[in-house]
Amino acid sequence: MNETLQLMHSHRSVRSYQDQPIAPEMLDAVLDAAWKGPTSINGQQVSLVVVQDAKRRQRIAEIAGGQPWIAQAPVFIAIVMDFHKTRVGVEMAGERQLIHNSVEAFAVGAVDAGIALGNLITAAHAAGLGAVPIGGIRRDPQAMIDLLELPELTFPLAGVAIGHIQDDGAQKPRLPRASFIHRERYQAEGLAGHIAAYDDTLRRHWETIGRADGEPWTANTARVYRQVYFPQVAPVARAQGFGFEQ
Repeated sequence: MNETLQLMHSHRSVRSYQDQPIAPEMLDAVLDAAWKGPTSINGQQVSLVVVQDAKRRQRIAEIAGGQPWIAQAPVFIAIVMDFHKTRVGVEMAGERQLIHNSVEAFAVGAVDAGIALGNLITAAHAAGLGAVPIGGIRRDPQAMIDLLELPELTFPLAGVAIGHIQDDGAQKPRLPRASFIHRERYQAEGLAGHIAAYDDTLRRHWETIGRADGEPWTANTARVYRQVYFPQVAPVARAQGFGFEQ
């Protein structure tokens, strides 16, 4: 197995960082890994906002629901769905952009933002840095929009904190591979058994690392997914100019 695959197979989220800046050339190399990533139709409907100012990172930590590692890490990168940029290009071509009035736009933006996020995490690990993805910025998307001064037809989908590792994170076990990889068709049979086995695996994992508050996967997922946990996403997206009529 080559080094890249080994790196990706050993992924873990890091939530403890040294008080040490990232060298500019190293940060640029990580950012360029996302910049050079693929996007649908080469639309490049993603932008990154790099936040290094300590007060602004502290504010993002608060917006995300109190995540101190955002303030601790020297760099936070907001991954922004950007149909403002594409509209400028469309209008330069003498046309009118309509895609942002569709669910498809949010699907395309989310997929491309996810590719950028994955590239950032892999590049950070390859550079010897730690990283943790942050979806909590959608808890109060309007606050993020105001902080980052995002224009119309943009939306902050996710972010990632990166920095030099203080205390490394443990690699969390995943659901059984058979529940993730399906051959030729989706294989629903046996899924409940895989989930039950994973609850037991995760329970042992929490015990091993001393997490008394660790929950089974079923209980944790139910606690979050029994509600729309970030209810401001849709109204703020509409206020930003996105429609969901098509």
